Amino acid sequence: MCIPRNQFMSCLLLALAMVMLSGHLQAQASACGQDREKNARSLDEPTWKRVNDAFEDVNEELYDLAHEKFKRIYDRARGDYLKAVLSQALAQVQWARSDFDSSLAYFEQAVELDVLPNPTHFALMYQIAQLYYMNERYDESLDRLELWMCKVLPEKITAASWVLKASIHAQNKDWKDVIASIETAISMSEAPKESWYQLKLASHFELEQTPQVALTLETIIENWPQKKNYWVQLSQIYYKLQREQEALSVIALAYRRNMLDKQSDVMYLSNLYSNRDVPFKAAQVLQQGIEDGIVEASTKNWTMVSDAWYAAEEMENALAGYAQAGKISAEGKIDLRRAYILVDMERWGEAAEALKAALEKRGFDDKKIGEAYLLLGMSEFYLENYSSASTAWGRAGKYPKSKKAAGQWMNHMREERNRKLAQN
Repeated sequence: MCIPRNQFMSCLLLALAMVMLSGHLQAQASACGQDREKNARSLDEPTWKRVNDAFEDVNEELYDLAHEKFKRIYDRARGDYLKAVLSQALAQVQWARSDFDSSLAYFEQAVELDVLPNPTHFALMYQIAQLYYMNERYDESLDRLELWMCKVLPEKITAASWVLKASIHAQNKDWKDVIASIETAISMSEAPKESWYQLKLASHFELEQTPQVALTLETIIENWPQKKNYWVQLSQIYYKLQREQEALSVIALAYRRNMLDKQSDVMYLSNLYSNRDVPFKAAQVLQQGIEDGIVEASTKNWTMVSDAWYAAEEMENALAGYAQAGKISAEGKIDLRRAYILVDMERWGEAAEALKAALEKRGFDDKKIGEAYLLLGMSEFYLENYSSASTAWGRAGKYPKSKKAAGQWMNHMREERNRKLAQN
């Protein structure tokens, strides 16, 4: 919580004007069982002129000169009322000169003299609490604010003052007190600010009150639905609470609203679809993210897309995805995976090309190498490229795990060729 300097100076000028120009202000305030009643007084003409002259210097930002004039009047002042008025003026000047400690001391003195009329007296008490907060003296700020709340009429305690109290507690990491204060502020306001709910949300996070975090996020989204981060946070909190369907529903709605603009968001949604056994949507969302440039077009991500299409039994999409992944990868694992699918589909020409690409890149163990040569021989055999099939099986025979199968395929090819020769 911050008070802009120009706003602060305006408040001080207004408060001083109330003191100096009021003829006979009277107010009453109940404060912790005590009443306070003070009347404003008029300054005599010579004093008024000297004070007003100094204030003209303040208005022209001649703070050193104004300080000198106010101090001269203060040193000669005899009554507490004039001293209080001048203490307030000196506080203003010292604040403008960035001498904050001195400024606060003068403010405190103006209040301690206890002679200013109620509106000014209580306004100064509240300003002192704000100034301590601005000066990062949080314990003193809290003391002054609680004293002001004790002294002032209950109807003068606004939502903003409760927000100030919550902010002080937040600086002291008193999270339970933050929540109590900010909830009071929210209850008092017809239009609570987003920052108030953010403070409440942060406090629940700090206290690891996950259900309350969810409830707060729900309220925030109702009021500020355009903020993507709240949707993502709520989905993740639902997931943490093991409310996975709600987690998916929330983030999917954000996706439909075109709010997911980060790779982590899109991949999170895709993973949720996979976890809920909806691989078609998992693949669709992730591939769209790659095509839109949100998700990196890496081997890993294209492989995830393809695995999801495969789980959804969308083989053409899976093959297209593996082809994209294979183009990027320096290893042959992805090409080999694509080859397995093509062999199962008996698409021998495409299978042979994928196997050749895999064997050229390698990057997998001897068992897989022998298996790849074995499958390449099969593909060439069914394409009736018998010489190429024989070469592939010959190479497969060099690997123990595929040697027996390679020999069986070689025998089968010889029998098949002999059968065809006999037919001819």
